[in-house]
Amino acid sequence: MSAMDKHTVLNIVKEQLSKKLNCSIDAFDKDGTLFIANDQKEYPFLEIITMGKSVIISASSNILPKVKPLLVEKSRDEIFEFPFIYGQSIYFIPDSGLTKELPLIVGYEYELLKGEEIKKLKGITGFQNSLAFDEKGHTSTVIVLYAMRDNEIIGLAGASAEYEQMWEMGVDVKPQYRKCGLATRLIYNLAVHILKKEIVPFYCASTTNIGSQMVAYRSGFIPCWISTYRNILDGSSSYNDIVKNIVIL
Repeated sequence: MSAMDKHTVLNIVKEQLSKKLNCSIDAFDKDGTLFIANDQKEYPFLEIITMGKSVIISASSNILPKVKPLLVEKSRDEIFEFPFIYGQSIYFIPDSGLTKELPLIVGYEYELLKGEEIKKLKGITGFQNSLAFDEKGHTSTVIVLYAMRDNEIIGLAGASAEYEQMWEMGVDVKPQYRKCGLATRLIYNLAVHILKKEIVPFYCASTTNIGSQMVAYRSGFIPCWISTYRNILDGSSSYNDIVKNIVIL
């Protein structure tokens, strides 16, 4: 896999996630459910992750003692059905086959942009999964590969630096150009570029989004971990009356 083999990629993933969750790297390989106090993240924080063995529940220290009794004897499925979290997502990492670029689909023009070069795309719309600019024109996207037809961008894969050593990928293809393999080829080739930088590209798909999961599989990615997306403890949820005694606002 370019400069990094599968073992190296997995170790980087564990290291980066352990920093986010405030847990040890070997926590992912343990059995059972682990409860981790985490005041490094903005309060109120609650996130649940599994890589197949342990289930790691990382939460603000004021929340953890109230959450733990509710989950300590629960199965993995029951924990991920906990009503105070939502948005289960599958995170994919490259399999060992991503070593060189594949031929791009004919009939389109392609361009790879990095860093400041991406600013020239400010103002384009319809690519919310792969490229986004804030009101000041800044973007967290650090690399993009896009396809053009008749001077119009019709497909774009981008990656943002969500972690120090991991970049999250996303892709958008305009409806009339879908189902021809364009999304898969853009993701695959962009991942190869990222791996050459010794950065781990990863791809996130909702557990309910089968189409997005298929793009990941066809692009040479495999499932690595499942995580919750958000929690409802910040007071903005319609369930606030139920949870108001759990979180201290």
